[in-house]
Amino acid sequence: MISDNEKFNMQAKPNSTFLNELKSKLPEFFDREGNFDLDKFKGQLRKHNINELSDGYQLNFIGKDYARRQAGEMPSTVIVPDEEQNNGEGKDSKNLFFTGDNLEVLRHLQNNYAGKIDVIYIDPPYNTGSDDFTYPDKFEYSDEKVKEMFGIDDGQVERLKSIQGKSSHSAWMAFMYPRLVLAKKLLSEKGIIFISIDDNEQANIKLLMDEIMGEINFETQLVVEMSKTQGMKVAAAQKGKLVKNKEFVLIYAKNHESKQQRVPLYVHNPKYDKHYSYYLDDNGNLMNLIDFLSHSKKISSEIGKFKKIKNFSLDNLGFYMENSKLIKEYILKNADRIFMDNNASINIPNEVKEKILLAKGTRPYRYRSKKGEKEYLLIAVGSGTIRQLLPLSDTYHQSDDFYSSYGRSVIRGDWWSDFNLDMMNISKEDQTEFKNGKKPVRLIKQLIKWSGIENGIIMDFFAGSATTASAVLNTNIELELNNKFIMVQLPEKTYTVNSDGKEVPTKGGKTAYEAGFRSIDEISRERIRRAAAKIKADNDLTLSKDFDGSFKHYRVVNPTKQTLEDIEDFDPDNTTLFTDMVDSFSSKGLDVAGDATGEQTILTTWLAKDGYSFDANIKKIDFDSYEASLVEDSRLYIINNGWSSVNTKSLLNKIGTHQIIVQTIVLFGYSFNIADLRELEIGLKQLDNNINLLKRY
Repeated sequence: MISDNEKFNMQAKPNSTFLNELKSKLPEFFDREGNFDLDKFKGQLRKHNINELSDGYQLNFIGKDYARRQAGEMPSTVIVPDEEQNNGEGKDSKNLFFTGDNLEVLRHLQNNYAGKIDVIYIDPPYNTGSDDFTYPDKFEYSDEKVKEMFGIDDGQVERLKSIQGKSSHSAWMAFMYPRLVLAKKLLSEKGIIFISIDDNEQANIKLLMDEIMGEINFETQLVVEMSKTQGMKVAAAQKGKLVKNKEFVLIYAKNHESKQQRVPLYVHNPKYDKHYSYYLDDNGNLMNLIDFLSHSKKISSEIGKFKKIKNFSLDNLGFYMENSKLIKEYILKNADRIFMDNNASINIPNEVKEKILLAKGTRPYRYRSKKGEKEYLLIAVGSGTIRQLLPLSDTYHQSDDFYSSYGRSVIRGDWWSDFNLDMMNISKEDQTEFKNGKKPVRLIKQLIKWSGIENGIIMDFFAGSATTASAVLNTNIELELNNKFIMVQLPEKTYTVNSDGKEVPTKGGKTAYEAGFRSIDEISRERIRRAAAKIKADNDLTLSKDFDGSFKHYRVVNPTKQTLEDIEDFDPDNTTLFTDMVDSFSSKGLDVAGDATGEQTILTTWLAKDGYSFDANIKKIDFDSYEASLVEDSRLYIINNGWSSVNTKSLLNKIGTHQIIVQTIVLFGYSFNIADLRELEIGLKQLDNNINLLKRY
């Protein structure tokens, strides 16, 4: 016998994911057999005068059909809760950490987190040739089965298999494609995804994302300054090579029409903008700023100190501010009285225009279109043109630079400079030394800030050393946000075993290995703990009791070979059970840490499958010495061995007397012999309640 998921995967096709999405949005164009009626669809296009695109281009690469098929498959793994962590420090946490293959984790989350993730940040392998990337997914089907699945010949099968264990562009895209397709489904309508990348795959990831997310949802591509031409780069630069100093962050929205408000970031700009030439005195009169400052008793003597070097004028005001603390502080203190004039951005009634013209520009007219709305200062200049006064204080912000300061600043665009300064000490951020491709925590903090998400879920399925988790925790404190995180990290070992059986640290993993970390996911979880500890130490007196600095931990693992063989040999028509299948899914049975029982693993896996959150309300219900799990007072899970007629009688009695309300019963088919199963089915049919019985294998 094969499992339910395996049956599903054997029927999956490259277009399964696309067709399912199309069916959910345009069900009227599908017949009873699930076939898409193209003629009917084209007829509707013609009816509504919508032109078809006759010419275009598409992205193709070796393994694309296989990658598309992977995006439509169900998980072949189980979710094992880390009961030690989840009942210990992570007991009350809403944050999640998954150890396992991110493709499998993304598959598991398709039901319970679809449309719920607000921000995704990933820093995938760059495929530089030196970052150890090779295509990891194995082709588990025979050549004949592959030919049948995709309708290809022997030569095409060989081309497909050529990417296995390789680091070609096709291999990299085949690796990324299903993960990005599944990630898109998790994004909320206001959701946004950030992808760090460098030159090696930037062009390819742009094409992939345009196809998956839609070109219309492309927001921008940031250019991030990650280094300067210094150190070892100088020698190459002196020979004429244009050395690499930047990386990219691609940004796509789930829906470009989302009304999510973004938050501007600021770059310090010490130069004075000479357009700010007006000063509004205590009497409400406009004056020339330079005239006012020149006649000010408080600072006129200060101006005299520098007049021999440069004349005191608007062109030179920046020089005076740089060299005189008194003048700089005076300008800052009075920034709300210093103005520039600009085109009026509002509609002004004619009667108001007449009043402004009468004032002749000496006294600004204060105008509000409605009571309680923003006040505008308006003046007439030249031949009667009405202009709006904008205060210098509007340009003063706390900058988002490495050396953050309050002062005049400009809104940052797609050029993000000075992150090279963060890189100088990046290996020790959060007291976690790990040199392998870390990104500055400030970079991700600022992406979160710009996203405008304040009470959402932020995901990183290439978690690495968990920089994203640290950024979430820190922005929650610094910006008073309430975001939660989901981290996913493969348990990559920090060592290899040589032919002599000796452990040898991997490239980039030596420091971590020497510090006692056996795998990258261990580093990730420890960094979260250290980041939280630092936040608590730095904010001891002001930290909210609701601060969530921990996480619940789950391992996503494959069943053992023996379990798979037992599943294959299982006969549902047997009257006796030859093995305790439940126990093979315990932490011990799967040979992982965490102290989970088989029932807990199966239940956790099914919670995700059935769309429940991992902190769903679960009650243990006793049926004459047999315990089952009632989730959210609606769905009953019967998993363990040992169910008998006595338990069926107790269940039917509790439902019949309304002691429990159940809409669906889900049972673990391997725990039931055919006689007990039929007795339960017959008993449920005799009740007045319409209860759905699901048998899972």
